[in-house]
Amino acid sequence: MIGKISTAIKEPFKAYREINRCYHQRLGRRMFNTAGIDVFNQDWDNLILLDACRYDIFEETNSISGQLQKKESRGAMTREFLRGNLIDKDLTDVVYVTANPMLYRDSSEISVEFHNVINVWQDDGWDETESTVLPETMTQHAIQADRKYPNKRLFIHYLQPHYPFIGHDLTSAIPDPAVTENDIWTRKVRGDDVATKEEIWSAYQNNLELALESVKELLDVIEGKCIVTSDHGNLFDERVWPLPNREWGHPNGIYVSQLVDVPWLEVPFDSRKSIKAEKSESTTITEESKVIDRLEQLGYK
Repeated sequence: MIGKISTAIKEPFKAYREINRCYHQRLGRRMFNTAGIDVFNQDWDNLILLDACRYDIFEETNSISGQLQKKESRGAMTREFLRGNLIDKDLTDVVYVTANPMLYRDSSEISVEFHNVINVWQDDGWDETESTVLPETMTQHAIQADRKYPNKRLFIHYLQPHYPFIGHDLTSAIPDPAVTENDIWTRKVRGDDVATKEEIWSAYQNNLELALESVKELLDVIEGKCIVTSDHGNLFDERVWPLPNREWGHPNGIYVSQLVDVPWLEVPFDSRKSIKAEKSESTTITEESKVIDRLEQLGYK
């Protein structure tokens, strides 16, 4: 208790955030945003997910043809999205191609059964220079999966526009060694002198543009009905509620529009896949230390 009080005094934004979280989660009675849609109950052959993509910036930036709608996500962050859509489900008609290690870390809690999970973030899929999985790498793996599993739905999880920002070093200022959380979002909400809002927004938009270029290449190749969407949005110094403190990033359990309103773009298609559920294939196991390292480089704690 003394430790929590000390933290609240030093970093009051954490106390404000926790109060807001209690409000949105109904004092912890909601594990995810129950007002959001179940994406696996929707009609699609390929679900292409852009991690942390706000609806408004997608609407402004996107040039992919299709019918765009605004949908409400079940999560304010990836973990909530996965929890809200996957727990205890039989998805043996789906292959999950992912750049994000979050499901791997939470696999004991989220007991979903896919036909297969392709963890692109392992080994050669990870770009050590940019500390992420590049969108073109994801497209290559998605195309390979489409060819290998022509009778499966594909759930394709790109990391962009999620931080880190490709080609941008916005965190060169020395972080406070006395604190353990030094990701760009925590440093901004703490008030550290790092990049400006305009610089971060520009880098975020550039990430989205790079992702959309790769998604276009994917859409030129794969068959079936494709949806482009996101798991959650991102805050850029907006005030949240009920306590109107300013927030950055995507803190869990706060279901404001900038975090839960996501794009749902239905791309024109000529034919549908013939989908068949089959017994799950085994997934390669990786070292726990690698999972933790990858998530830390993505800003997760």
